[in-house]
Amino acid sequence: MSPTKTQTEWKLAELAAEAGVSPRTVRYYVQRGLLPAPPFKGPDTVYGEEHLRRLKAIRVLQARFLPLDAIQVELARLSPEELRALAESEVPTDILPPPPAAAPEPLKAAEVSTTGPASAGRQVQVAGYRRWELAPGLELHLADTADDKTRALAERVRALIEQSEER
Repeated sequence: MSPTKTQTEWKLAELAAEAGVSPRTVRYYVQRGLLPAPPFKGPDTVYGEEHLRRLKAIRVLQARFLPLDAIQVELARLSPEELRALAESEVPTDILPPPPAAAPEPLKAAEVSTTGPASAGRQVQVAGYRRWELAPGLELHLADTADDKTRALAERVRALIEQSEER
């Protein structure tokens, strides 16, 4: 391959690294129908530009806090040009989930400063969120400005999910 030629085919691990996800995530997205299945060639299976473009678009939509079901609907309605534009749009890296190799950090109330509890109907300036995938299709989002009581509730929900998975 010449140095000026851009890559158009990737092995699973290469595609995942290029898109910033894990290989397991790529397989899961294929299973869910978010990505088309690659032509199966055994150990020589390769993914193309369409796969990379869709993975990048998924990351952009995740940064907008859309659940996977909504992302799937959005991807289905986009034209190829709209999908390309979405995939090439800027993703704010400060709100993306941690890299796939990182395990979720335990949430401690002392780690994040709060500005006090938010009352219903009041707008609160939120700098960011913490996001955990508790189970396939179930995510927990906690605002950096959440109060101690809300943080404790989030920890209880996470512990409950972990306990149910151990059974």
